[in-house]
Amino acid sequence: MPEGSAARIAEWSAQERLNFLLTSHVPRRLLTRAMRRYAAIKSPTLTRWSIAVWRLFSPDLDLSEAREAEFRSLRDCFVRELRDGARTIDPRPEIVASPCDAIVGACGAIEGTGVYQAKGLPYDLEDLLPDAALRERLRDGTFVTLRLRSTMYHRFHAPVDARIREITYISGDTWNVNPISLARIAKLFCKNERAVVLLEIEEDQRPQNPRTLVLVPVAAILVASMRFHCLPEPLDLAYRGPNRIACDARFRKGQEIGWFEHGSTILVFASRHHRLAEGVAPGTRIEMGRPLLIDMEQKRRRST
Repeated sequence: MPEGSAARIAEWSAQERLNFLLTSHVPRRLLTRAMRRYAAIKSPTLTRWSIAVWRLFSPDLDLSEAREAEFRSLRDCFVRELRDGARTIDPRPEIVASPCDAIVGACGAIEGTGVYQAKGLPYDLEDLLPDAALRERLRDGTFVTLRLRSTMYHRFHAPVDARIREITYISGDTWNVNPISLARIAKLFCKNERAVVLLEIEEDQRPQNPRTLVLVPVAAILVASMRFHCLPEPLDLAYRGPNRIACDARFRKGQEIGWFEHGSTILVFASRHHRLAEGVAPGTRIEMGRPLLIDMEQKRRRST
């Protein structure tokens, strides 16, 4: 382990334990609404001060890759875009790219429709996804949990060339999604605000047995807002529209789909035609565009 790594891990662990204790005993939705209003205040001076305080608690905040050097609000810093060339998208057709920068959490095989949020804490897709037919398409597939720390780049991108025809919004709580919370709160992802995004793989010509890829962005405490380019309004605590929202948008691999207004989690579910890419394991850091899954059917086609 590199010098200083153990101390940093211990520091993060202490911070996350304190974070869990604080966020478990406060009115989370009320605090989230208040923080969202604060983050939207447009004041360069207040923003610089807020970022300085943020760095005291999160020294890993790195804004060197941001497109802009100054921010009008704390929200603008949260949802910052990256400068051109900051990320590379793996072009191989069999590669499902990571949709975001993240720390990999629980991952591996879906056991029937059962998955894990943390060691020893299972949940079932029935509690997470309302569509029974979709759950069946994911049976015995593969899943990856991608956790976005608050300091990370918050935008998410298409992992493959895909079409989105509908997004399902599920209202819920705003529990913290850090590892401490995941180890203590059963079925946490199933309790929180979330959206279900089915990606139709554009080149798939087998409607009776489609290769399935689903993203589930999960919101968390403090901002709990998700924006999608294909929807006219944000999905947040103030949203009062339909749960199933029709849309029709095509995205090229690596194209931006939307963003969180705070660090959170994206759950990736894939049908049994997929496997984890090399090096994808709990605790590893991955950048948007790097290999996350391998489409074994596409790989077989390329080799024949």
